[in-house]
Amino acid sequence: MKTLRSLWALPFLLAAAPAAHAEYGLNFPPPATPIAREIYDVHMLTMGISTLLLMGVFGVVFFAIWKFRKSRGYQPDQNFHKTWFGTWSWIIVPAMVLGVDLTIAGSAQQILERLWVVPEQEGMLDVKVTGHQWYWEYEYMDAGIRVESRALPEDQAPDGLYLRDVDNRLVLPTHRPVRFLHTSADVNHAMWVPALGFKKDAIPGYITETWAEIDTEGVYRGQCAELCGTWHAKMPIVVEAVSEEKFTTWVADAKAAQAAAAAEAAADKEWSMADLMEKGKGLYNTKCASCHQINGEGLAPAFPALKGSALTVGPIEPHIDIVLNGKPGSAMPPWKGLLNDLEIAAIVTYERNAWGNDTGDAVQPRDVKALR
Repeated sequence: MKTLRSLWALPFLLAAAPAAHAEYGLNFPPPATPIAREIYDVHMLTMGISTLLLMGVFGVVFFAIWKFRKSRGYQPDQNFHKTWFGTWSWIIVPAMVLGVDLTIAGSAQQILERLWVVPEQEGMLDVKVTGHQWYWEYEYMDAGIRVESRALPEDQAPDGLYLRDVDNRLVLPTHRPVRFLHTSADVNHAMWVPALGFKKDAIPGYITETWAEIDTEGVYRGQCAELCGTWHAKMPIVVEAVSEEKFTTWVADAKAAQAAAAAEAAADKEWSMADLMEKGKGLYNTKCASCHQINGEGLAPAFPALKGSALTVGPIEPHIDIVLNGKPGSAMPPWKGLLNDLEIAAIVTYERNAWGNDTGDAVQPRDVKALR
């Protein structure tokens, strides 16, 4: 009897114990936008209601087990279904459950409407987000800045942040509305940053919208939430929210760096093999190695090897052409809209002279320009 009474009290003891309260380290990350905060509140409301219902149901079950157990000689009531409760409980209980559901759904619907309907606000920043296999591209529409963001290799990622950190963050200002225009260059992806309060699919050939207004400076992490292929896990998202002043400075620096890179690529200069190989190795490792591997051996059959292949040791023009225009029907995308002549020349030079290919070919930017 004492054992049964202890079991009856167990759920209430657990609920009262501090260790039984939610471990907030495993909860949603701290929200950084008003809408994310509202989503968090609905989540906590749902968890609170669920906890109370769970305790109530288990309480009734434990009470029934203890009160009506066979060892006490209890005989089942064969006419329970004819009683008032037995008759009406099939309506009352579902109605109560539906009432709880509608209470939660009503709040959630209002939040979703505010999230998906982008308001027209003065000073809104437009950022186009394009998913690629397997990296993110961010384009600041008004500033003309394009940023590619890739997961850091394991040996470069900070402790505990492998597959959670990137080479280039998405820098955004605080206290300014940001409209995200989502699309994809290949397959379905999905941008998900829990602290900003939204997850949105990026679909090839479509533009979808979401928006956020970050009110707290900080670094917020997310990831691709749509299974998009072999390296789906290597598509983290890192948003760095800064003050408007810092964002203005960052935009100016990014524009200057972009202009310098364009001027360097446009310069009529004869590049040495050493310079092309150095630049090409860095570009290949960040843009090509996820498919064709660091060692150039590829991942057959989807991603053919470049080491010793007919393409990389054969004539130069077909090699440049496939990098520029891609290969229809395959996972090889066209790079002519994403890379300048110098960058493509460096990649092709590296591929033709790495891993023992040793063709001795030093492709110049003018060679790429002639085939565009």
